[in-house]
Amino acid sequence: MSTGTWFSLAVFLLVAAVCFDVTRGWRRLNELRFVPAVLPAPTPMVSIVVAALNEADTIAPALRSLLAIDYPRLEVIVVNDRSTDATPQIIDDIAREHPSLRVIHIHELPSGWLGKNHALQRGAQAASGDYLLFTDADAVFAPSAVRRAVAYCAEHRIDHLSLLFELVAHSRLLRLLVVSFGAGFMARFRPWKVRESPSHHVGIGGFNLVGRAAYFDAGGHAAMPLAVLDDMMLGKLLKRHGYRQDLLIGTDMVRIEWYRNTAGLVRGLEKNIFAGFDYRLAQLIAVTVLVLATRVWPWLGLLLTDGLAWRLNLLTVMVGLLLYADLLRARGWGLECLVYAPLVPLIELAIWWRGALLVLLRGGIDWRGTRYPLAMLRRAHDAGGGEIR
Repeated sequence: MSTGTWFSLAVFLLVAAVCFDVTRGWRRLNELRFVPAVLPAPTPMVSIVVAALNEADTIAPALRSLLAIDYPRLEVIVVNDRSTDATPQIIDDIAREHPSLRVIHIHELPSGWLGKNHALQRGAQAASGDYLLFTDADAVFAPSAVRRAVAYCAEHRIDHLSLLFELVAHSRLLRLLVVSFGAGFMARFRPWKVRESPSHHVGIGGFNLVGRAAYFDAGGHAAMPLAVLDDMMLGKLLKRHGYRQDLLIGTDMVRIEWYRNTAGLVRGLEKNIFAGFDYRLAQLIAVTVLVLATRVWPWLGLLLTDGLAWRLNLLTVMVGLLLYADLLRARGWGLECLVYAPLVPLIELAIWWRGALLVLLRGGIDWRGTRYPLAMLRRAHDAGGGEIR
C-alpha cells in the first residue's frame, strides 16, 4: 500500500475508535428527568447562586424560573457583578415582587480575581444551604430539577453533580457546531467515567451542585480566583480533594441559549478558548495538526485520492457523520444540519486560532471591562487557577 493509503487507514482506525467510545459512553450517562423526585429526610437546604454581569436580556426569565422551583427548603441568591446595563434594576424589581430573593450588589472587583469567580465566592459565603448550586444568569430551570438532583446526590452519595443542560440553538450551522463541541468535550473528558475514576473530572457552569462542606473544604472559588475555565477547574479541585462526582443529562430540566448565532459563539469564546490549551501555543499547534489529519483530510481525500485510500476516507467521513447524526437525534435536531459537516472543523480551527492570537497580540484578556495579563493568567492556570502571590 502507498503512504497515503496507510495514512488514511490510520486516520480511519483512530476516528472510528473515538466515535465508538463517545457513542457508547454518552449512553451510559443517566438522565435527570428520570430520577425519582423523592427527597431524603431530613430535607437538606439548597442555596442557588447566580452571578450576573450585564445580563438584562436573560436575567428575568432565569430568576423567575428559579423562584418557581418546587423545593421545600430553597434560597436563591443573585450577585450583580458591577453591571452597567439594566440588570441591577431588573433584579431589584423582581426582589420587590419576591422578598425571598437575596440580592448582592458588587461595585468593585478586588485585584487578583476574575469577576465571575469573585461573585460566585461572595454568593457562596452568603449562602446557608447544605448544597450550593452554581448556575448562569441565562439558565431556565424546570420546577422539579433541584428536587431530582438532590435526590440523586443523596441516593448515590455524590458530592458534586454537573448537568449537560439542554442547549437552545436556532440555525443549522450553530446546531452542528454545538454538537461538534459536545462530541469534542466528551472525547476529551469522557464524563461517563467521572463517578468511578479518580483521574477524570468535570464541571459545567450552568449547573454545578456541590455539597457545602465539600466546597469550602476544597477552598471554593477562593482557591482558583483567576481560573478562566472556572467550572471545569471546580470539578478538578473537588476531585483532587477526593470528593465524588457525577454528570447527568439535563434534557427538559435546565435550558440555556448558549449563543444566539454563530458570530456570538465566536465572540463569546474569546475569553476562554486559549485557556483550553493551557495558554500554550505548542498545544494549539498539536491539536490543530490532529484536527487537520482526522477531520479535514478525510473530506479532502474524497477529492484527491482513489482506490483503497478513497474508500478509507469515505468510511472515515461516514463514521463522523454517524456520530453527528446520533447526537443530533438525541437533541431532537434534524439531519439537515449535516450539510455543514465539511465546514465545521475549519470553523472550529478559526475560532481557536482567533481566540489564541487575540490573547497573544493583546498580551492578555480584555473581558467585560477588566484586563487580565497573559503572564498572570498563565501562572494561575499552571497553579490550578489559584492566587498569584
